[in-house]
Amino acid sequence: MFTGIIEAVGTITAITPKGQDVSVTVDAGKLDLSDVKLGDSIATNGVCLTVVALTGHGYVADLSLETLHRTAFTQYKAGQKVNLEKAMLPTTRFGGHMVSGHVDEVAEIIERTHTGRAIEFWVKAPAHLARYISEKGSVAIDGISLTVNALRGDEFKLTIVPHTALETTMESFKPGRKVNLEVDVIARYLERLMLGDKAAEKKSELTMDLLARSGFLG
Repeated sequence: MFTGIIEAVGTITAITPKGQDVSVTVDAGKLDLSDVKLGDSIATNGVCLTVVALTGHGYVADLSLETLHRTAFTQYKAGQKVNLEKAMLPTTRFGGHMVSGHVDEVAEIIERTHTGRAIEFWVKAPAHLARYISEKGSVAIDGISLTVNALRGDEFKLTIVPHTALETTMESFKPGRKVNLEVDVIARYLERLMLGDKAAEKKSELTMDLLARSGFLG
């Protein structure tokens, strides 16, 4: 589990094919690795990766076909900057929101403007994920815990203060960039819970009729 508060920006130094999978080598930059051991988790651009080797200045992790299918890692090359966060401790200050590191899908930056010292981005989400994104709710973009400030269908607006831009990769974001999107995990669990016994069916979905019968609509 993570908080979405980025600890360092690292650099992918190698992407190595391993059959149908790949392994990545990451230079961890200023991330403190003194308490990291094999098997620990590090969120790398929002993807929870397991450390399989330590290199002194970084780590090596494996990516499965599922991870490659769900994330923007297929577009990365050596030199790619990535946001890094170690798994949270029970004593960690919880400054962001609950981030699992299990990316839902890839979204796209479609607009970038400036308002005062802040940068505003509009992001287009896959249409089927739009129902999990709410105004003033939380999302994780490339592992960064962010607040949704406006909605227009399957698009949402983010307002990035200077500190966040400087301490993450967001300063470099431009329209057309693909980013890893994780929606609020609580929204996903609530939807599943609302299905009740229908959750066991091979094809089940939350409908307005089900919400009404459950007393959530007047």
